[in-house]
Amino acid sequence: MIYRYRAADKNGKITEGNYEADNLNQVLSFLASSGLRPISAQPLKKISGGFHLFKRGINLSDKVFLTKYLSLMLKVGTDLLAAIDILIADFDKPAVKDFLFEVRDNLNKGNPFYSTFAKYPKIFDNVFVSLIKAGEESGRLEQTFRDLSSSLEKEAALRGQIKSALTYPLILLVLAFTVLIFLVTFALPKIANVFLSTGINPPLFSRVVFSVGLFLGNNLGIILPILFGGIAFIAIFFTQTLIGKKIFNQVSSNLPVVKNLYREIAVQRFAATLSSLVSAGLPIIPALQITADAVGNYQFKAALLRIANEGLSKGLTIGDAFKREKIFPNVVSNLIAISEKAGHLEEVLATLSDFYAGNIDASVKTLVSFLEPIMLLGMGIMVAIIALSIIVPIYQMTASI
Repeated sequence: MIYRYRAADKNGKITEGNYEADNLNQVLSFLASSGLRPISAQPLKKISGGFHLFKRGINLSDKVFLTKYLSLMLKVGTDLLAAIDILIADFDKPAVKDFLFEVRDNLNKGNPFYSTFAKYPKIFDNVFVSLIKAGEESGRLEQTFRDLSSSLEKEAALRGQIKSALTYPLILLVLAFTVLIFLVTFALPKIANVFLSTGINPPLFSRVVFSVGLFLGNNLGIILPILFGGIAFIAIFFTQTLIGKKIFNQVSSNLPVVKNLYREIAVQRFAATLSSLVSAGLPIIPALQITADAVGNYQFKAALLRIANEGLSKGLTIGDAFKREKIFPNVVSNLIAISEKAGHLEEVLATLSDFYAGNIDASVKTLVSFLEPIMLLGMGIMVAIIALSIIVPIYQMTASI
């Protein structure tokens, strides 16, 4: 269990920190042996799964801030412990502050810097940890943090472009659902009851629509929880389970329009990740194995593992090993082969990453331009069906009068 403590030294200076102990007595003994007078000591709150609360509170923006400012402070000659102390003083977000306390405590215990990041794989992935480990071992932490900051900023910009492009279709979807709920809950049942109570026998098409509307309106309290629960289950299944991820990967790889976008995202992640790892000084085979886990596409993951384990480990050149895997575009394989001979692999990969980031933006816009008319057409058909089911009986009734 990790305890957060506040204590004062013999001069009255207040200090804060985290300490891992089995109980409060161990924390007090540690403070006494350090010449500190305890003011408070409390265990960090935990949530289900045994994870501390702050582990879920560090987002992409926080990681960009951390890497950028650590790079700047190391660049001007600040030592690592002093840089961490400055960040602790400047950061107001409890999640990041708690994490930085743990980093400082581990450094004071003589543990490697990367080890604290490695404890939280859901926040700091294998690529992030491997880069910090390589930078720490090679004495290039400042350069590593600068590269990490740049790659995280590009990732944030790419996510922002995708979210921005998908905002309008999402608004359309919400509006369509809201209109449907309104019609089914308020308008359609009242109109259907009017026709049914007057003894008018509407056509079969209208009776079917009225029956569906009345059923949905009468059972909305049951249907909505089931619907939202089903959506939540599907989202969790496809994002959190191994079999769900594989099914999603297979479907996404074969859908028209989407498959090109999905492939470009995988290539961009591959190029950006491998470029960072090679620049940090990792050997090519471990770098490819780490990249395989980060690429997010099972077909590309399998291809990268084959390149590392069945190609390079058996003496093939990087270019030849990539050319054997047809899933990679020819331009990627050819450029990798050329860059290997020229000795500029990481630079070419970085260029490929930027190129595919631009392609992804264009592909997302194409996908959105494809989705928007389909969603508008769907809304129009839905409203038209309900309108016709009402208009036709009214026309019949008017004609009979």
